[in-house]
Amino acid sequence: MTYRREQVAGLTVGIWGDLDADPRPVLAIHGITGNHQAWKAVSESYGGAIIAPDLRGRGGSHQLPGPSSIERHAEDALAILDALGVEKAIVAGHSMGGFVASVLAHRNPARVERLVLVDGGIPFPPITDDVDKVMEALLGPALSRLEVTWPDRDAVHVFWKAHPALSDWNPFIEAYADYDVGDGDTDLRSRIAADHIRADGRDMHLGRAAKDAYADLPNQPFPAVFLHAERGLLNESAALYADPAKYDDHLAVVRLPGSNHYTILFQPQYAAAVARALENGAP
Repeated sequence: MTYRREQVAGLTVGIWGDLDADPRPVLAIHGITGNHQAWKAVSESYGGAIIAPDLRGRGGSHQLPGPSSIERHAEDALAILDALGVEKAIVAGHSMGGFVASVLAHRNPARVERLVLVDGGIPFPPITDDVDKVMEALLGPALSRLEVTWPDRDAVHVFWKAHPALSDWNPFIEAYADYDVGDGDTDLRSRIAADHIRADGRDMHLGRAAKDAYADLPNQPFPAVFLHAERGLLNESAALYADPAKYDDHLAVVRLPGSNHYTILFQPQYAAAVARALENGAP
């Protein structure tokens, strides 16, 4: 699978495969503190083209200004499709990227061949606690790394290997971690704008756009599938979505036993299941 990285509509975008040969490419949107390399393992199993942006405030797009929101990411993603001349795409999103994918699909249904939500995109129950504290509890080391400076790449890898959901290290996780800190060799920091993360976390929990998109899913012309990780963000037994069966009146639900919120993209056996859902609508 060929891979290139370029600037599209002002954002850094990774592209796997040949867009000219694939009339229905995948638009793949990463999670709240992620980057486009989150989709690398999926690209190895998927037969077509994948367009994966670094969202505003992350990775190669980390210096783009706010304000940041689910709706603005959806607008950015649509601008990428327009700039690349993609009339219709399979739209996929992981974690917060699922919320972005849902809003994009809801507002532009004619541009969507299929919607694939990977352990994200379904609105959370209302919360009464401080949203920033909720995000800190949910994301743990994925968020705490924003305050860390590492002396070299070995130290970056040591940090990520200690993450309870990523202990089964592989080249896909390493590529994701390396890209997170850019091309330097020393004094390395995550290329993430903290203000964007806080704004997106609040919008994900409190905003209306994703809630409206989910409520209207049964009325949409495109099929939608939700891929459920059995374990949580810290590999705990409690999944991010505790009872996936209650969503099957809105979209097809497929469980991936043994996966956690991150390995659902990073481990080859689960990434292959995601690729099959992109191709067929179900693993």
